[in-house]
Amino acid sequence: MSRKNLNTVLATAVVLFTFYLAISFIAAPATSAPGFGLPHWPAGDGGGFLIVKGSRELAMGLGTGILLVTGQRHALGWVVLMTAVAPFGDMINVLAHHGSTATAFGVHGLTSALIAVTGLLIVRETTKAPKAQKAAAPAPAAQPA
Repeated sequence: MSRKNLNTVLATAVVLFTFYLAISFIAAPATSAPGFGLPHWPAGDGGGFLIVKGSRELAMGLGTGILLVTGQRHALGWVVLMTAVAPFGDMINVLAHHGSTATAFGVHGLTSALIAVTGLLIVRETTKAPKAQKAAAPAPAAQPA
């Protein structure tokens, strides 16, 4: 499998997992909340905040998915890299609110790291390609005097 194909599979996994989280938190926030790692359910009508998380995931998945489908690989790499900030923030949130350390690092931290590596691989793939093409391009013909 080529590096580009591997990167595409990884980016597709990021998009599909993001859609899964979005649907889970929008359609069934009460079921999804315990796996997030926070120690307490939000007081009062806090379920709306979980739908906000689902909407955030949906927006990230759509943006990344559009770049993947349209073949905008360099932009895809940067957006995937940017997407790693969301689970990193979730990790900080869980730790700051005395939630499960195992979930913070094992779920959110690991997810952030895997997404960041995927983004860096795609950025690296697309950064090297133009330089290689320039080196392989024939020199322009000399202009007659």
